[in-house]
Amino acid sequence: MDLIAPEELPVFVPGRIVADSRGLGWNGVSYRRYAYLGQDVEIPPVRDYLLVSYQQGVTPMERTFGGRWSKATCGPGAVSLLTRSQTSHWHWTEDVEVTHVYLTQGFVADIVAEVSGQAAETVDLADILRTDDQVMTMAINAIAAEATETGMGSELYVESVARQLVIHLLRNYADVSFRARPRHGQLSETQRKRVEAFIDAGLHRALSLDEIAAELNMGTCTFSRYFRRTTGTTPYAYVLERRLERARRLLRDTTVPTKQVAAQCGFCDQAHLTRLFSRRYATSPIAYRNAVQAGA
Repeated sequence: MDLIAPEELPVFVPGRIVADSRGLGWNGVSYRRYAYLGQDVEIPPVRDYLLVSYQQGVTPMERTFGGRWSKATCGPGAVSLLTRSQTSHWHWTEDVEVTHVYLTQGFVADIVAEVSGQAAETVDLADILRTDDQVMTMAINAIAAEATETGMGSELYVESVARQLVIHLLRNYADVSFRARPRHGQLSETQRKRVEAFIDAGLHRALSLDEIAAELNMGTCTFSRYFRRTTGTTPYAYVLERRLERARRLLRDTTVPTKQVAAQCGFCDQAHLTRLFSRRYATSPIAYRNAVQAGA
């Protein structure tokens, strides 16, 4: 799904940019102020979380995302929330000036991890078309003021305010789901998939335990222990099994000479492949290939 960046929004919602934070070097948060005429627009999924703070003008507002329409009258002091990665449809009739504050997915995820000690799988803002929340309004106004009149430590100040704002959102307006924690002393699902992909990509060459463990930034002893608890086998046995599975697949599905099959699967030579293949499958590579071809 293509997600639009904040700077692409005027393509879909025409308006005059009154102020913005581009070039200020902020981390994880950005700001724009727009002057809008009344309009009816559909907005593609936005990359960042969006807070809309109404500054001037009062208008009836209708919005839908997720199939349900909301209606409210929005004016100074009101804030609308829009979660990221969600198509939305907005309709309003009167001219307004609004402040947009955007929060990146990474910035929010980092704060979730800090305050909860867990990695977030998803963070969704609630479907709130209007809230009169003074904490949120004050934070947005502080960010907006810093965009127009930067002071000492501006970047650090904005990040600090934005972090407090995100924590307030997480407490009151967000639905957070967490990734499953790995069992103690085992590899996480992400770690397991990463090391399996690393091994598969290196089957054609020598693979040392040191470099496999280094892929997960682990020591060899810790990695070996975690790997065995997770998979029920040792790293050496796992790599050998993957080499033999690849050799059998090449023998079955291609006409690559056995000598080249051995090289492509990381065996020292054809004799090495033959010895281990025969032990595992109770037949030699050549006999296996002949049997497969005869049965085709």
